[in-house]
Amino acid sequence: MAVVWIPALLQPLTQGRRQVVVQGDTIRQVIQALEGAYPGIAARLCSQAGGLKHEIVVAVDGEVKQERLRAQVKAESEVHFLSALHGG
Repeated sequence: MAVVWIPALLQPLTQGRRQVVVQGDTIRQVIQALEGAYPGIAARLCSQAGGLKHEIVVAVDGEVKQERLRAQVKAESEVHFLSALHGG
């Protein structure tokens, strides 16, 4: 199962856990598993339209994934949800 690192702003939803272990073959499935265990987390990561919020970037095994919700996750993967940097 994948290890998901939980950003500080979402840790109140995970009872303060900095990382959790969930199953999923894609980021979409990982978020669904997170939502099942920690209700409300999906609303903080995904827009009402169902996609990952624009201000959220997902990295799997240290690589930012352009596929976003469709990005593949392996059983031994580490997943990080990060704030996207904007500016110039």
